[in-house]
Amino acid sequence: MNKVLDVDGGRTMNISTLDSERLYNSFLSGAHEVIKNKNSLNEINVFPVADGDTGSNLSSTMHAIIMDAKISGSVKETMNSIADAALTGARGNSGIIIAQYINGIFLSLMDDEMITISSFAETVKNAVPYAYQAISNPVEGTIITVIREWADAVYSHKDLSVTFSELFSKSLITANKSLEATTSRLKVLQDSKVVDSGAKGFVYFLQGFATFLHTGKLDLKVSEEQEDLSFNEELIHGQGEIRHRYCTEALLSADSIDLEALRSELALYGDSLIVAGNNHKARIHIHANAPEQVFQVLRKKGIILQQKADDMIRQNESAFDRKYAIALITDSIADVPQEILDRYQVHMLPLNLNFDNTSYLDKVTMTPELFYPLLEVAVEYPKSSQPNPIIVEKYLETVLVHYDQVIVVTVAKEQSGTNSVFRNAVSKKLREGKKIAIIDSKRNSGAQGLLVMKAAEMIAAGTPFDEIVSAIEKLRDRTNIFVSVNNLKYMVRSGRLSKVSGMAAMSINLKPVVSIDAEGKGSIAEKAFSEKGNEKKLFRLLGKINTQEKVTRYAIVHANNPEKAEVYRKRSVALLGKEPEYIMNISTIVGMSAGVGTVAISYMCEEEL
Repeated sequence: MNKVLDVDGGRTMNISTLDSERLYNSFLSGAHEVIKNKNSLNEINVFPVADGDTGSNLSSTMHAIIMDAKISGSVKETMNSIADAALTGARGNSGIIIAQYINGIFLSLMDDEMITISSFAETVKNAVPYAYQAISNPVEGTIITVIREWADAVYSHKDLSVTFSELFSKSLITANKSLEATTSRLKVLQDSKVVDSGAKGFVYFLQGFATFLHTGKLDLKVSEEQEDLSFNEELIHGQGEIRHRYCTEALLSADSIDLEALRSELALYGDSLIVAGNNHKARIHIHANAPEQVFQVLRKKGIILQQKADDMIRQNESAFDRKYAIALITDSIADVPQEILDRYQVHMLPLNLNFDNTSYLDKVTMTPELFYPLLEVAVEYPKSSQPNPIIVEKYLETVLVHYDQVIVVTVAKEQSGTNSVFRNAVSKKLREGKKIAIIDSKRNSGAQGLLVMKAAEMIAAGTPFDEIVSAIEKLRDRTNIFVSVNNLKYMVRSGRLSKVSGMAAMSINLKPVVSIDAEGKGSIAEKAFSEKGNEKKLFRLLGKINTQEKVTRYAIVHANNPEKAEVYRKRSVALLGKEPEYIMNISTIVGMSAGVGTVAISYMCEEEL
């Protein structure tokens, strides 16, 4: 679809001042130019890590400007709107640097009604330190260098340029030379024979900005082909070592933010740190191995409005080191150890845990070890929510870039809308040549984890796609979980059990063994009235299953109760004659309903497939 708007009647090429409308349209033109070139930026993304998402991140940042920025009465107010939109929507290392540079332009801008060539030059030059200050360890030969050298060129040409079009034509020559030089300035770029992707994105932005100044037209051309991410397998990128696993980002709001103090405090938790913004709003970017620690710092500083933590190791493997032709995706309700996820390159989408007015990412920005102590003192009980459909679409899109076959194993649809969200995403993202199966596990926690583990093993063994799907759909009826619930107050507080029923059950000291029925709904398998009685009935159920169908593998999960999990391990080994596949802390989302101290045994009875 082609859409070109002539918003300035062709007069713009001769202008020497910018009013609010022309400033706004220039930024929109630059933003559209970046979005149009999203794919090419993804393909050359090797710094700071080769995760292939610079184009997507910059596109997201620019899209926020397009959607949220508004024309106001003065250029200062308009620039404030643009800067605020950029900070709010900023994504990725380069996106946040550009957003902070835009914020620096706003902070450096005078309150005049018009921007002259001279004041523009002063402003873009004075904004450079803001971009540098946002980065804990600026690396020259990247986007930051191109920004600085372009701003210097603008300043040097300000007295020699009659129009903005002329000013940009001259300064873009410098920007392009600076961009080309990034290849030789940084070894990882030289080895890969590419320019810095973030720097190229900034140059695309300048080119779009200049196009409007020259023509007075907004080119809103969108190509459907450009919406399909592509990856050039012939590009050999230097992967290097990823020392910090998660590309972690947050948007923080507070009455007073000390950016420098925040930067110093967060520097302890990773690298590639950027803290951009002002004293009321800050956008944070950091590569960290423990993103939950980052968010424990941030939750004490203000309100966390947005957060993400992308697994750069899995992204890098998908692009450069795929073990298998089939990708396996699950959600964080599946309790399966990270070691197994890594061994089989399983993709895990974290679900949302709403706690303390913040939506955390289960197992990533909020872990069981941190969560359960906080749960005991929570004034308002946390809630879970299904993933945002747009996030799932983007997540699925990043996987489909590198795989033609994808299997998704979700938590029971009777317990969450996650399965439906994935199905809707597939209906939008399914393209010719792609094969996707969305499997409702009809289970949760360790039972879902065992199904994911089995699917991963079958993929590793080279089992055909359709056979894997068929096998997992059969095995879910022979896989289940027995949960030892010793305190019903958590089920009452989480809303899984009504207050009336819960109080009545607690008054008689009810301690049920909870399982999952054939449709995926929670059900009471046994009732007990003491902890010993609960344990006895749970193992009686497990023994019966083993006698009837033969348990071939099992796992033990717990909510911060490793001591009791060890007791269950010993009893299980004595009963089943084998060690568990794994023992691990339970998903925070499952645990907030089952309660602190809960222990569960999941099992699978495999038949010949």
